[in-house]
Amino acid sequence: MTAPALELTGLRTEFRIGGTWHPAVRDLSLTLMRDETLALVGESGCGKSVTALSVMGLVQPPYGRVAKGRIVLDGRELSGLGEKELERVRGDRMAMIFQEPMTSLNPVMTVGDQVAEALRIHRGLDRAAAMEKARALFEEVKIPSAAQRLREYPHQFSGGMRQRVMIAIALACEPAVLLADEPTTALDVTIQAQVLGLLADLRAKHGMAVLFITHNLGVVAQIADRVAVMYAGEIVEQGPVGAIFADPRHPYTRALFSAIPRLDAAGQALSAIPGRVPPLDRMPQGCRFAPRCPLARAGCEREQVLAGVAPGHAARCHVATGEFALHA
Repeated sequence: MTAPALELTGLRTEFRIGGTWHPAVRDLSLTLMRDETLALVGESGCGKSVTALSVMGLVQPPYGRVAKGRIVLDGRELSGLGEKELERVRGDRMAMIFQEPMTSLNPVMTVGDQVAEALRIHRGLDRAAAMEKARALFEEVKIPSAAQRLREYPHQFSGGMRQRVMIAIALACEPAVLLADEPTTALDVTIQAQVLGLLADLRAKHGMAVLFITHNLGVVAQIADRVAVMYAGEIVEQGPVGAIFADPRHPYTRALFSAIPRLDAAGQALSAIPGRVPPLDRMPQGCRFAPRCPLARAGCEREQVLAGVAPGHAARCHVATGEFALHA
């Protein structure tokens, strides 16, 4: 059996608040196979970006730390590696597309130099060879007039084109794992569709494993093979995209689907999830969604575990997996 491209086991990432460490990601385990897209879904503040930053080794003391767990990339244990060793891995075997390209790109460097930088560091190319490879990457991500645009600066690009530059930087060294943190945020729907199609094509061409972070379930349906739903730092449901969409089991997943407007329902009242994601220093006991859940009952204050509800499909909810029937 093919080994996973990325494997997270018992990951716990904490941040210091008032002198005390509080988990933003708790006991998170995920497996990402080669040539697979896993969508990590949830509201803002659920820990999705923190998970990706933890994998990249970008959560560091004194304010944050990866307190425990294993991060295995292509069979290599990353947990405990020093910064110098992580620098050799970042941008080479794993890469990340950050959420906001305008603030992620260096405004005083040409976009060509920013793409070429990874090639010079990780592949040892001279500037001319790196720029030629950068031009080829621009053509691959469908930036027109590639040779000319290499010499331009980020402010001369539109939002969609800046995102293509970020994709080119991430793909420069052909990573085994690509972490995409809401890469279509703030893009109009036409450009969003183009970027999603581009990512799908590039994944197929390079055989990458993609962890796609989003809160947009429409995007998930279009691009993902499997889905992991995250709430308050925990995976509350995961399974194949078809199973999650056809039969969501966790009340939080069902609430997310209920909040999507339907074009085939005239006069539909929009549904909203009451309350908000709890802050790190005031997490409820047991099920963290219970204070917002319409199905909460006795027993929800107990610790919940991720348990199977169907082949390849698991949920962290005693209503979905225990003595109570969710579909009553």
